[in-house]
Amino acid sequence: MPSSGVEMGPSLSLLDEPLICWRDTQAAVQHGSLPELLAALAANGVRDFPRLRPHQRHPWHAFLVQLAAIALHHAGQDEPWTSDADWRAALLALTPDDADGAAWCLVAPPDRPALLQAPVPRGIDGWDAEVHSPDRLDMIGTSKNHDLKRTRAMRAAPDDWLFALVSLQTQAGSNSGSYKGISRMNSGAGSRPGIGVMQKNGAPGQRWKADLNTLQKSREAIAENYDFPLEDGLALLWLPAWDDPVSIGFRTLDPFYIEVCRRVRLEMRETGICARTTKTPVSRIEEGEARKGRTGDLWTPIDKEGEKIMAVPKQGFRYELVTKLLTLDGQYEPAPAQTLGCHDGSTALELICQGIAPDGMSRTLGYHERHVPISLKLRHYLAGDQRPLLARMARRRIEAIAAMRKLLWTALAVLFANGENDSGNDAVSNRASRFAQPFEQQEDSRFFDDLTAHIEAEGEQQEAVYLHWLLGLADRAQGVLEAAFDAGPRSAMQRYKAQAAALSRFASGLRGGKKPLFPELVAHYAQQRNARSTPTAGEAPCLTTPATPQPKTMAQTAPKPPQQQLTLL
Repeated sequence: MPSSGVEMGPSLSLLDEPLICWRDTQAAVQHGSLPELLAALAANGVRDFPRLRPHQRHPWHAFLVQLAAIALHHAGQDEPWTSDADWRAALLALTPDDADGAAWCLVAPPDRPALLQAPVPRGIDGWDAEVHSPDRLDMIGTSKNHDLKRTRAMRAAPDDWLFALVSLQTQAGSNSGSYKGISRMNSGAGSRPGIGVMQKNGAPGQRWKADLNTLQKSREAIAENYDFPLEDGLALLWLPAWDDPVSIGFRTLDPFYIEVCRRVRLEMRETGICARTTKTPVSRIEEGEARKGRTGDLWTPIDKEGEKIMAVPKQGFRYELVTKLLTLDGQYEPAPAQTLGCHDGSTALELICQGIAPDGMSRTLGYHERHVPISLKLRHYLAGDQRPLLARMARRRIEAIAAMRKLLWTALAVLFANGENDSGNDAVSNRASRFAQPFEQQEDSRFFDDLTAHIEAEGEQQEAVYLHWLLGLADRAQGVLEAAFDAGPRSAMQRYKAQAAALSRFASGLRGGKKPLFPELVAHYAQQRNARSTPTAGEAPCLTTPATPQPKTMAQTAPKPPQQQLTLL
């Protein structure tokens, strides 16, 4: 298909035209150029980007940080400018061969660079059909079209195309071998995680400045650890032509490089912007997959066991994974953006985890994002020599949840087997697993609030807080078990038998055995029994064995810490 765009010269300049929409700290909508946006971020004057889709948040943030770091380093500047004129001059200085700013335009002739679009000297005749919707161009591809509808943004603004380009070129994976993925993932079927720390309820400008500062300080370490040239490396990978199946050498790149992984060109038509794409038989960057994503990316933890970057699992950022990232408990080398020292010491922070889970077949299993508050005391644990203690406290809770979940599953299996021990039946096992999911989900959602309450307690009160939490854990598990009664046997005789057997199995698991699952609960229940059987002065001794109370009544008798120490921060 021949190319016949309406505009033959560069157009839609990000340097000069107000193409990007954001809201300021007063929630007023603003439209500005890329230099004006960078100046607003430097002045902490940005609240959010209303047109930005959730899965585009991290690549857009990373693009702005890397671009600013490249411009500041090239200009020999340490602090970000608050003048859009300074930003414009610095960005234009990065593209001396395109003094008219074509490399910062969304649309330019095919033989010239455009923003995130490498030049194609031989033209784009024979490329794929036109794409008229930015969400169709974007990298996100779900396993079902009803998961996230495609080709909906038919009345798109220029920044919709900008966000889609950034998302595609800086976080896309391989697609059927015909379209190669980025270098900052552990394989063509992987993903680019975004793990960092930001001020709690902070504005984008605060996080941008903190990450920019961290990236600038990390330049020499990144260059040394990953064999980059400290000076004169290629930073903007959309500047060199990309016509032939030739990759760019990894060791020729700037430590802050911004890559492009697909051959794509935007055109201006009478109906608006459209895109043309074509196959990429070789990766843009040589040795990309061989490095398994280890490129010095600011927001990427390293899995030390597999010598590769962390993968975003299909379950997303569950509490077990986030605990490892937060406490650095063995498996992961933290992302540089997790550094706490770049933030004011009196400020509450939060760990932010973002990423798309791949399914290994050129599709995705959804976008995942989680924010974990870091109170001042938790921050003290993380920053000092008490981090191992924090890791042990978290592991203790994780193991307790796993044991409670196993006990709950066993009781559910007894219920669905009509009161018999028949967990070997696949139908019973699958049903028990399905009904146990609400317990896992609710513990996941509250895990870090409960852990913070534990940390906030002082001295011996910490054990009281833990016991109170453990009794509540038993209450919540029993609540899930009782909620499943309606799905159990229907006949009256089997229903009562199954429910009694399930409750008995659950209660016996709480109260002991040769190897108690919960020694703290066993000791607590024994203390209660002794207190009931010991007569006070003037009373006759109790000669009958008291009925064993259910877990719910026991939770109410647990020692409770002072109210202010249970406040979840």
